Amino acid sequence: MKLGPYDSGDIDVRSSGGGGMGRAGGIGCGTLVIALIGAVVFGLNPMQTIGMVEVVQQQTAPASGSSSDMSEEQVCAVSAYATEACGALASLNATWAATFERNRIPFSRPVLDLYRDGRVATEGCGSATSAVGPFYCPADKGIYIDTSFYDSLAQMSGTGGDFARLYVIAHEYGHHIQSITGLSDQVRQAQQRNPSASNQLQVAMELQADCYAGMWAGKNRDRIEAGDLEEGLAAASAIGDDTLQRGAGQRINPESFTHGTSRQRMAALKLGLESQDDAACDVFFEGA
Repeated sequence: MKLGPYDSGDIDVRSSGGGGMGRAGGIGCGTLVIALIGAVVFGLNPMQTIGMVEVVQQQTAPASGSSSDMSEEQVCAVSAYATEACGALASLNATWAATFERNRIPFSRPVLDLYRDGRVATEGCGSATSAVGPFYCPADKGIYIDTSFYDSLAQMSGTGGDFARLYVIAHEYGHHIQSITGLSDQVRQAQQRNPSASNQLQVAMELQADCYAGMWAGKNRDRIEAGDLEEGLAAASAIGDDTLQRGAGQRINPESFTHGTSRQRMAALKLGLESQDDAACDVFFEGA
């Protein structure tokens, strides 16, 4: 996907994790990360909330080697992954800001935090390690990406294409949209009122975030390159609950789904791409 040049003044980005940001040749955390990604990929809350992480209760300081004092330009220039992520954030900001402006709704940008093979201390959700995978923290409006996850994703999906990686960021950005519109709070309240519907609502949140990712790509279709859609669909398929359970040698258990099946995730991404309309992504809450 051709993101084009961007102004670092249009994004809020930092690097606060340990382990450095260099691009490694292999998977930094090995098989353990891949196994854990199956449980918490794309913002799954380990505490079974709605896809926005409350990682641990205690607050901890950033790991040694923190580069939180780096400017946006410096963070974005650390690696090819970082530069790509910053370009995606700028495009997402512009796309969603325009959508909110058309609807006369106040908009606030998220902060992208990039780290690699280490531990990250969030400002509002405690600390997390690389094993958690990408996640969104609503308390500090932070999208946290361990870039070593991209290596794992390439192995899982069979594609190392850029659109698969952009899908990761766009999905987490979708959780930011759910947070600032108040939808996430509404869903959490509904889960508390009706615990039996908790998983169904969790899946709806994740599928809507997939759809939002597709909507962003659809609105920037002029920048999509040959093979991008296939890369995105391959990534969506690789992290479907049924595929992950099957790959782990487990019995497929729909009652334990938190993100949706491979087919559902691919369909959600395509819906956003084809409709180019965020309102179309509300369909996942019909009947919920």
